[in-house]
Amino acid sequence: MKIALACTALALALAGPAHAQPADTAVQRAAASQKQPLLDTLKEFVSIETGSRDAAGLTKATELLASRLRALGGQVEFVEPTDATTYRMADTPGKIGRMVKASFRGTGSKRILLLAHMDTVYPQGMLARQPFRIDGDKAYGLGIADDKQGVALVVHIVALLKQLNFNEYGELTVLVNSDEEISSPGSREAIAAAGAAHDVTMSFESSRAASDKLSLATAGIGSVQLKVEGKASHAGLAPEQGVNALYELSHQLLQMRDLSDPQTGLKLNWTISQAGTNRNVIPAQATAEADVRVLRVADYDRIEAVVRERAKKQLLPESKVTVSFERRRPPLETSDASRKLAAQAQAIYREIGKDLVVDPVAEGGGTDAAFAALKTKNAVVERFGLQGFGAHSTDAEYILLGSIEPRLYLAARLIMDVSRGRAQ
Repeated sequence: MKIALACTALALALAGPAHAQPADTAVQRAAASQKQPLLDTLKEFVSIETGSRDAAGLTKATELLASRLRALGGQVEFVEPTDATTYRMADTPGKIGRMVKASFRGTGSKRILLLAHMDTVYPQGMLARQPFRIDGDKAYGLGIADDKQGVALVVHIVALLKQLNFNEYGELTVLVNSDEEISSPGSREAIAAAGAAHDVTMSFESSRAASDKLSLATAGIGSVQLKVEGKASHAGLAPEQGVNALYELSHQLLQMRDLSDPQTGLKLNWTISQAGTNRNVIPAQATAEADVRVLRVADYDRIEAVVRERAKKQLLPESKVTVSFERRRPPLETSDASRKLAAQAQAIYREIGKDLVVDPVAEGGGTDAAFAALKTKNAVVERFGLQGFGAHSTDAEYILLGSIEPRLYLAARLIMDVSRGRAQ
């Protein structure tokens, strides 16, 4: 109830006066003219398979994106992850896809970052069964909402601004990575540095089909890997000679089943376990994994310390218990600068007769916007993308065609206002 009341109060505060400024007709016309080209671009990107581990597909897609941004006048470079800048986790592949970075120089002083990601969760081969298609008011395709729409939208925001001869920003930077779906191991440092170097970060994960919104907060995502080493023996003839890793693992999970804290939004849930090789062998190995969610960066330290301390309390002293804690993604925490930017976005949306929801509470998922905010207090706001649905589903991912023009208008007008010192 307290969270609901706080959200309502913040929404009212952000909404401001009911009256709206008239729409910028030049921006409206430009947004309308970019709708079909955006759909054409979206089809191109959706028609390339770009799973996070699909090196060939990612290379092809990043080359396409680079060529499009160069054609718009951007200074484009590929940023390759290095060992020194990569945060390796249990599932990090040996080869990580590169980033595309494009810079557009203007006449002003404000530096604005547009953030999106190229990779998807889908295994190679699914495209043949599910190509890009339009059905009624929806466009379907693998990765179309998460996050091919964000890539296409960024391209056509730049095209729209170029069409209007607008360059009053100091620098407009596009940064698109290829490893978001695997927790951005190779791009997180570059994203954090870019966020710190810009006055405003606009991240283009999709908005919700059911709620035309922006997000001021996202969840941090972590994981715990628990490994128990025991000793094998015959389960029938000499069980007492073994050290049952399954027993120790079970003890560990039971004593760490209550670490979630609803008051702070911290969640720890054990989700995977494995033990044993044969029915008649005392298991010598057992493993488990937990999913961790936090709403504050500081909560990572607290939960990791608790997990490590609990793990010391063993059922079987002869066993060896090892804990690994991965900070896969920090949370995006709401800031005053982000609130101000979101309030300006709401005012812009009212210019075209639309209401924009601003959500200050994390929904449970994490995004790269959190890395962009890690080293700055400047505005970082998520979900500037098109309204969409079905991310990570096998046959239901789509974007709403009706959101293309409003979202182009919103982003372009906000960039103009930031550039002119009217926002943030």
